[in-house]
Amino acid sequence: MSNKKKLVFIYNADSGVINLVKDFWKKILRPSSYQCNLCMQTFGAFGMKKDWKKFINNLKIDVEFLHKDEFEKNYEITGAIYPSAYIETENGLELFISQDEMNDVKTIDELKEIVDKKFEKLP
Repeated sequence: MSNKKKLVFIYNADSGVINLVKDFWKKILRPSSYQCNLCMQTFGAFGMKKDWKKFINNLKIDVEFLHKDEFEKNYEITGAIYPSAYIETENGLELFISQDEMNDVKTIDELKEIVDKKFEKLP
């Protein structure tokens, strides 16, 4: 059996062009009303922030980013709340970063620190 793991980040937003445009304007015009802190911290107006992308690319694990509708289509998790992150192993998915932890993050550096600390605790 494989020992391969994958980190799955889930945005508190649905996929699709219409949702993307709505989210873009909401982030620009009324950031306090935007409901995805993962998006706010890791994305600028025109894409993923370079610092975050570099951090993700240097992790020694596969990483996947999904919108909540994509996550629910691909994984069977009851009671998942977003934004959050899960670790996928041969035993299935386990919560890696909770919604509360994700929503408490104020900077990319804080998010990177959470990821690093949680990786240290993985078997």
